[in-house]
Amino acid sequence: MGSFFHGAKVYSTHMSTDEKSATEGRYRSASPYENLVGFSRAVRRGNRIVVSGTAPLDSEGETIVGDAYVQATRCLEIIMEAIEALGGTRQDVIRTRMYVIDVEDWEGLGRAHGEFFRDTYPAATMVVVKGLLDPRWRVEIEAEAELNPED
Repeated sequence: MGSFFHGAKVYSTHMSTDEKSATEGRYRSASPYENLVGFSRAVRRGNRIVVSGTAPLDSEGETIVGDAYVQATRCLEIIMEAIEALGGTRQDVIRTRMYVIDVEDWEGLGRAHGEFFRDTYPAATMVVVKGLLDPRWRVEIEAEAELNPED
């Protein structure tokens, strides 16, 4: 059972990997936030796939504790899983937005991003933010993909 904090309240939720779906152009992951907040990990409309802010969570919805590189790698794995489930590929990613809480973590985040996208070079933005929803998260990443209409 995953749990997370919001103010003084603790919410517990769990979504098994069997409940993931890519139906009706929406992809759901194991994030406990999806049910609580009411959002999909990714949505496909036509040839466009938009991936929500993605945190470093394991397949059970628990936070992966680690440095920015480890967490960014996990975020990007989740992003690619969602894009692929909706019919896209790494080559279809045209934009990423990366949020980091400590400017000194930019290199680890950038290295992970480079390992995923050094052959495709999407437009990318990296922003230092005051904090993320869970204080254990060092990074969070969003992505957008546009599929080739001939595919």
